[in-house]
Amino acid sequence: MSLRGDGTAPEAVDVLAVIDADLTVAVWTLAASRLWGYAAEEVLHRPVARLLAEGGAAPAGVFTAGGREPGQVRIRRRDGRQEEVRLSVSALDSGWLLCVPGPAVRPGLDPPALEALLGHAPLSLALWDRDLRCTWFNEAVHNHEVFRRDPELGGYVTDLLDTRHPDFLVSAMRQVLDSGRPLLRRELWPAGTMAARGDRECWIAFVRLEGRDGRALGLCSVVMSVSRGRGRGRLQRLSEAELGIGTTLDPMDTAQELAETAVPDLADYVTIDLSEAIPLGQEPLEHLRSTGESIPGFYRAGVASVHSDLRESLWARGTPVFVPPSSPFTAVLESRQSHFEPVLDTSPGTWLDHDPDRARVVRQTGMHSLMVVPLLARGTILGVAVFVRSENPVAFSEPDLVLAEDLVARASLSLENAISYTRERTAALALQRGLLPHRLSGGGALEVASRYLPSDTHAGVGGDWFDVIPMPDGRVALVVGDVVGHGINAAATMGRLRTMVRTLTKLAMPPAELLTHIDELVLEMGQGGRDRAAPSPMPVGATCLYAVYDPATGRCTMASAGHPPPAVVAPDHSVHFAGVTPGAPIGVGLGAFEPFETELPGGCVLALYTDGLVETRDADIDHGLERLRGALARPFRSLDELCGSVVAAMAPEGPADDDTALLLARALTPEHPDDLDTPNNPHEPETPHTPDAPGMPPR
Repeated sequence: MSLRGDGTAPEAVDVLAVIDADLTVAVWTLAASRLWGYAAEEVLHRPVARLLAEGGAAPAGVFTAGGREPGQVRIRRRDGRQEEVRLSVSALDSGWLLCVPGPAVRPGLDPPALEALLGHAPLSLALWDRDLRCTWFNEAVHNHEVFRRDPELGGYVTDLLDTRHPDFLVSAMRQVLDSGRPLLRRELWPAGTMAARGDRECWIAFVRLEGRDGRALGLCSVVMSVSRGRGRGRLQRLSEAELGIGTTLDPMDTAQELAETAVPDLADYVTIDLSEAIPLGQEPLEHLRSTGESIPGFYRAGVASVHSDLRESLWARGTPVFVPPSSPFTAVLESRQSHFEPVLDTSPGTWLDHDPDRARVVRQTGMHSLMVVPLLARGTILGVAVFVRSENPVAFSEPDLVLAEDLVARASLSLENAISYTRERTAALALQRGLLPHRLSGGGALEVASRYLPSDTHAGVGGDWFDVIPMPDGRVALVVGDVVGHGINAAATMGRLRTMVRTLTKLAMPPAELLTHIDELVLEMGQGGRDRAAPSPMPVGATCLYAVYDPATGRCTMASAGHPPPAVVAPDHSVHFAGVTPGAPIGVGLGAFEPFETELPGGCVLALYTDGLVETRDADIDHGLERLRGALARPFRSLDELCGSVVAAMAPEGPADDDTALLLARALTPEHPDDLDTPNNPHEPETPHTPDAPGMPPR
């Protein structure tokens, strides 16, 4: 008996079925059961048509006299789902052989090998396809209460596993499928009455199965049950998750990461409430008005729940949390000791009598176990972390409290770092924005527009600045600079340099001479009043571009102290960069700044900027300059519109790794100054300068 009409053997690695000449099923294998979901007794001696989807190839077309090469066949699974499967059909003496050609389309080993190796293993093993439907399981699944009584092949994961919080289970499986990283520990809570015993713990692990090409074929799951005495494995699980806390220096993000880490492994509902609101950019708590029964005690920074609608939470993230003057939350804040209430007392005479809103939510959601843990870091109380169980019927235990305290203690350090950083960044932003010019005016000579975006990196805000300074003789000075470093010191140094430049501008010095004097003053500032025995202070470093525009001649004279060259945009939108020679940065003491002069006729735009606009981690400054040339060459209706479009093109994702400052100045036409639609027209009031929204302090 030949397997093909030409006498050759098929390529298939999985034989699915043998089909008789009358198009009924004669042989049905485990591989076919995995694919269709039918047991052998459900399909043997029955028409094969029931296995093919409507609208697909007719049985007579699939099973031809000579067989067919591997191709797509639309099948109908036991659960009614239809899909395209690559099958081959080989002719037999009195029927056909149905096979899966090439690599198997379902995860798993050869069925006989699976049965021999793992079928009677003491661990509950199951294989799942990419759609999270079961393709194989061993006998041990019947010994675990998390599996339903009669699991069926082809069933979705939630049809076979009967657990609390199934959404978290599905999410974990999809994460393993997408990332390829195995999940070695996740606690399962059976949905049945066995969950209330509390004497054993059930764990599940997932490993992705891959083909030779590295593509995901599906998952293998392992379920095990251990006595609660070995449940300290949860500490390792949460310790691993704790590595995901503090990935940013935003207190809100850090608090949210802490809350999400503990749900659902430890608690059903977790809140992180901070006692200090200033880093969040909110009104201080003591300025908020109390109600008749409660006081503003915290600001909510993080919240997580097994319910996606957060039905337990009375307050959203970033809003004040009101508590009774006498409650577990205020007691923990004062004593710095955890509040442990494994059985939440809701009887009359407790603190809930003075908190009717919370009492209502407790009853509605079934909250029955409570832990309130202080957020302590370096001796400072930051707030409280609240852990609640409602869906999980098992009350918190002493080991649970130890686990929560250990997790919170380590996470509090990350939270304190985030709060400190945010506090300093907010102060530096306030200082820098206070030192930057609030109103820019080029008088009757120039129309000006500007943008400033503070950096959004861990280093904090820097010391970029710009200015427009009208001179007594009708000329206008333009300046842009960048102080080395970040934080409050850089902002303060920027303020001193800006004051020096404005003072020397009044003396009408040429640009190169002015930069020389600034360089000398900075050196003296770093050395003056220093004790000879004291270590040398850190030198002040800054780049600066200083230009003076004369409307009478239409010429602009400039000099550079290590700063990128300004761009000149002609009325026809062509762009070129001024050939100014960059000298040494300010503070080095080398001086020798060279002047450069260029024509700036009416309608021309001069663009001054800091390197944060043109430099990134992924590209050098030459690439950035070409991008800037293209952004400046676009047509625009007003200078402010051009300013906004340039920033959007150069920094589409908001604040960059470094501060970004941009100053545009357009030469007004002396004969028709009113023709220009500009907020800085000499006949209109000056427009205050404000930073772009992405540069505002975090809220």
